[in-house]
Amino acid sequence: MERNTPDGTGPMHVPFGHIVANEKWRGSQLAQGMQGKIKLVFEDGLTPVDFYLSSRSCILYITEADLVAGNGYRKRLVRVRNSSKLQGIVVVEKTHMSEQYFPAVQKFTVLDLGMVLLPVASQTEASCLIIQLVEEQTKEPNKNPLLRKKRALISEPALLRTVQQIPGVGKVKAPLLLQRFPSIQQLSNASIQELEPVVGQSVAQHIHAFFTQSR
Repeated sequence: MERNTPDGTGPMHVPFGHIVANEKWRGSQLAQGMQGKIKLVFEDGLTPVDFYLSSRSCILYITEADLVAGNGYRKRLVRVRNSSKLQGIVVVEKTHMSEQYFPAVQKFTVLDLGMVLLPVASQTEASCLIIQLVEEQTKEPNKNPLLRKKRALISEPALLRTVQQIPGVGKVKAPLLLQRFPSIQQLSNASIQELEPVVGQSVAQHIHAFFTQSR
């Protein structure tokens, strides 16, 4: 599986329905949570990327320990953000221990870099979310409205928890959003005008600001 750039931020060949994972995650709780549900291929030298969902879409995973240790994670994010060949999604462990550091990483990721940030409470929850993201990518070409409706009714717990943590959303509005926008990608691409009928103008602006990527 060759990459086109020496710094590890080029496109990666990812077999359909697979995840290419950084070797450092082998045997982890995160990898174990995905095994049996999706095919994992471990590769050396993927730095700064943790998981490739497709040839151009990747996950940068920031652990609780990474947050507590300081700002070392920022270099990885910047390298992927500066790559024109990759779309990076940042997954962050938001726990009781790391919660005080979360606003800083959220500001840096979303406002400064314009990247999508998804908080999770644990590696188990992260594994469910990553599987959901891969399923979105493999199903997205299918425009069958019946499939879309079915997916809207069945929300992964991890996806629901993630949407609940968007400012202004909460437990009541999250299921309504997922019925209208059944994937993170659809929700992050929604305009304020599309969001308003579901959650109202104020919350729609919060959601749009949360996901807005700099152009």
